[in-house]
Amino acid sequence: MNISLFHALEGENISFKSLSTNDAQEIHNFASDEEVSRYIGWSLMNTLNETNEHIETMVKRELAGTHLYASVVLKSTQEIIGTAMIFNFDHNAKRAEIGYVFNRDYWGKGYGTECVALMSNFAFETLNLHKLHASVIDANVGSARILEKNGYVLEGQLKDHFFIEGKYYNDLLFGKIQTKND
Repeated sequence: MNISLFHALEGENISFKSLSTNDAQEIHNFASDEEVSRYIGWSLMNTLNETNEHIETMVKRELAGTHLYASVVLKSTQEIIGTAMIFNFDHNAKRAEIGYVFNRDYWGKGYGTECVALMSNFAFETLNLHKLHASVIDANVGSARILEKNGYVLEGQLKDHFFIEGKYYNDLLFGKIQTKND
């Protein structure tokens, strides 16, 4: 599934690399942050061991061919600032879902937008997918903005779909279809 090409993606400010338990502490720095994990769909990592186990699970999924994962590296410092993923592949329909999570210290600096652009271009050009989609909790305004900046459109929403910390949230469904201009 072109795993090595996904791990080699590079933009102006960020690059991707394969996930590794050697990087568990850097990943744990944001995976253990309640503010970061609140709306991303994985449980808060309370211990470094939990983060190690989560990384091992992601690596196994990638080796099984069901997911693509990468650590997002800030090129200027070589620090891991996030994780990027393409998953839920439907090879018949040529579509998949994208996801991303970033260390809170790097929110609002354009790295998420650059990350989604890299993943989208890779999915359309290298994987030859027809459509990408993403699911965003409506309270996660920054994530929705990242998708919109990359040409994703709001296709619908599921009312009261998530129940987090005693409150219901809508699930915003974004999509992007490959066009000849992409």
